Amino acid sequence: MTIETDKKIYRAPALEKGLDILELLSNGDALSFTEIVQKLGRSHGELFRMTQVLEARGYIEQSDNGLRLTSRLFELGLGRPPVRNLVEVALPIMRDLSIASGQSCHLALLSKSDIVVIARMEAPQQIGFSVRIGYRKPLTLSGSGLAIYAFQSDDGRAELESMLSPKLSKDKIKALREQANVVREVGTVQQPSSVYQGITDVAAPIMRGDKAIAALTIPYLQPRAVADGLDRLTLALRDSANAISNAIRVEDNRA
Repeated sequence: MTIETDKKIYRAPALEKGLDILELLSNGDALSFTEIVQKLGRSHGELFRMTQVLEARGYIEQSDNGLRLTSRLFELGLGRPPVRNLVEVALPIMRDLSIASGQSCHLALLSKSDIVVIARMEAPQQIGFSVRIGYRKPLTLSGSGLAIYAFQSDDGRAELESMLSPKLSKDKIKALREQANVVREVGTVQQPSSVYQGITDVAAPIMRGDKAIAALTIPYLQPRAVADGLDRLTLALRDSANAISNAIRVEDNRA
């Protein structure tokens, strides 16, 4: 019996409706109940009780613009031992990096083909730029995503490419792989932010064995008085990412 056959036999319609709602709201946009019904192609009756239960259990909430996800799912994910251990190991190193560089930094994991920020450290300066915890972005549009993608096996890259939405053309996939090969050789990412002018994403992989499991990233704001700040910061970031990777290896050996 194939897995596909199993999927056809073992159905849980109520659960599937709830998951459909959560996945629909996962892009961050608040939607009215009517919009949810329309986008999922279901009736009001099918989804009304489902949204009520999800709201009562704290997974979604009412906002001025409609229903939106709460942080409950994210908090459950952070409670998983591998993620919790990663954050616990990384935070002291991130704090030292932020103090030494005067910049904020954040830690990101992959969620399908997106990156999601799971920890951050604010800049010690009065003026700085930081990314909120829970922030999501396609891996192809972020320094964090490129750093993680670059340090995957060929099969790992292909799996991530298959999940991209929208799909990339063959030429764009080829260009992405070539860019990733350069990052793998250099060890770090330096690229302009795809969202904000004046911000440079500087990222380095967090490694477990020969595979990147996360990325440490600084959204770099260059002070006018510091000409070579980006190069020095990139070296410091790489050292901090290596320190986190080494600490993870020690924790793994203890387990």
